[in-house]
Amino acid sequence: MKTIYIQAKNKKNILPFIKKINLKGKIGLVSTIQYLNQIQKIKLKKFIIAGQVTGCNISKPKRIENKIDSYLFIGSEQFQPIYLAINTKKPVYILNPTTEKFSKISQEQIKKYKQKIKGKKLKFLNADKIGILISNKPGQYKLKKALKLKNKYKNSFLFLTNNINQQEFENFSDIDIFINTACPRLEYKKVINEQDLP
Repeated sequence: MKTIYIQAKNKKNILPFIKKINLKGKIGLVSTIQYLNQIQKIKLKKFIIAGQVTGCNISKPKRIENKIDSYLFIGSEQFQPIYLAINTKKPVYILNPTTEKFSKISQEQIKKYKQKIKGKKLKFLNADKIGILISNKPGQYKLKKALKLKNKYKNSFLFLTNNINQQEFENFSDIDIFINTACPRLEYKKVINEQDLP
């Protein structure tokens, strides 16, 4: 069965909000897909267009990290900017066009996220049975990676799904923790992202 993907572009003009932002130095401009078409048109000197950032991939913003002083994330999510801040060690600001709120990722948010990952690592190291989640969605299907993990961890089991749902984990109460090989935006207690494995 074929799947058709249609880009959902937000039509709210973000330029007036960006012009009001007073940050020093060069700023890397990143966004979710909804605002990508708008940021690509911005021609202000202090901004360098980094492009789209997703929970799965921050490679485009990483390319310019040595050319900028901070990042400005356009969108409503928290995960991507926190992930960006941790992996680049740069200040990351958020402009939410929906709420018109401007904020900065705090050290407290980064600390909480790191503590959460530390707790999952300990749970993983003490796990007897491990589940390995595989998404069959385009761009998230990583069967080869999942099979490598299966060979690495003896008492592990593969789970292929189109929709990773926390409620489904209750059907597998004997699994101590799941390794997520799909998009790392899952924040479930019983799931550790493959990128965060100890």
